[in-house]
Amino acid sequence: MKLKSNIAKLDKLLLITSLLLFFYGLVMVFSSSTVAAVLAYRESSYYFVIRQGAVEIAFLLIALGVIINIPTKFYSSFSKILPWVMLGLLIAVRLFGQEINGAKSWIPIGNFNFQSSEYVKTLVIIFMATYYGDKKKWTSEYSLIPPLAIPLICVALIAIEPDLGTAIIVFGIIAMIFVALPIKKWNIYKYVIPAGILLLLLVFFLFKTGNLVNSGIMTPAQASRFNFLKPCDRYLEKTGYQVCNGYIAINNGGLYGLGLGNSKQKNLYLPEAYTDFIFPIIVEEFGLIGTGILFFVYMLLLFSILTIARHASNLRNSILAYGTFAYILIHLIINLLGVTGLFIMTGVPLPFMSYGGSFVINLIILLGITQRVAIENKSAKLKKA
Repeated sequence: MKLKSNIAKLDKLLLITSLLLFFYGLVMVFSSSTVAAVLAYRESSYYFVIRQGAVEIAFLLIALGVIINIPTKFYSSFSKILPWVMLGLLIAVRLFGQEINGAKSWIPIGNFNFQSSEYVKTLVIIFMATYYGDKKKWTSEYSLIPPLAIPLICVALIAIEPDLGTAIIVFGIIAMIFVALPIKKWNIYKYVIPAGILLLLLVFFLFKTGNLVNSGIMTPAQASRFNFLKPCDRYLEKTGYQVCNGYIAINNGGLYGLGLGNSKQKNLYLPEAYTDFIFPIIVEEFGLIGTGILFFVYMLLLFSILTIARHASNLRNSILAYGTFAYILIHLIINLLGVTGLFIMTGVPLPFMSYGGSFVINLIILLGITQRVAIENKSAKLKKA
């Protein structure tokens, strides 16, 4: 009865948009991966879509049956151990991780590669929600700073894997939640903003002088990603090759697209088109009109999450939902900027669309938690009525 009652209280807009995006994503994973599955991996053309679909269905059922039934106050009961769990996950990947594409970010568990840093994103959101949700700890604006120590250490540990994309996202989530906290923080900003500008100038100087690579802070392959402008002039380089072929796919799509399954660039011109570079394939097959409809659904999804956050019955729940909003929005922005050559390539997946295990699992967990917040919002409203 409790499960049935909770299902009835789910936010319908978030539910519908989530399911639409997951279904559309499966269609695009299938369309973009058939050639690679057969020719590059010697598998069935359904190989990647079956694997992706199995993960999505399994964890959507877990979210429906378990996560939406866990009261958010439960997360506060283990908030003190969360920092140690986050650090443990990132230290474990340093000790036992497998290096893939120059980054030591995955721990192989059977046929599954466990990406520790991906789950740290969710743990950071839960930790900040449970800590800042207790206003009794706010003796002054400076009391907001100490809990940022462990999350920022996590950012540094992720950056040295090296996984710059995930580090940027975790830092972005931390920053967005911190800025949104309902307390004046001007005295903090007076120091943080100038320090941030100086840090960016230092990184730019080290990059230009080649000291980022010479000092071992960054690998040559990672440093090459900063050279992201004019990709088609660097067609023989990996970053130029991928982005330029993405441009070709986008240009092929035009206004109406070539039609589902008719992409030309997925025929091994665009490497692993079903992962981080799936967006150009979407534009090629559905055109600007179809892509515009996709973005409209994304905006509806983000609007529904933001509405849930604004109507949350307490600050903890508001941060949980807002953290999910930040998580999806930052992924969208960084992926789209990267594949269009406006930002460095970071290997960040496109939410709901890109093939991947850890990211999809994490996304579903966060959506389930956000739905739980929506349930508690409606329960609190019914009690007041």
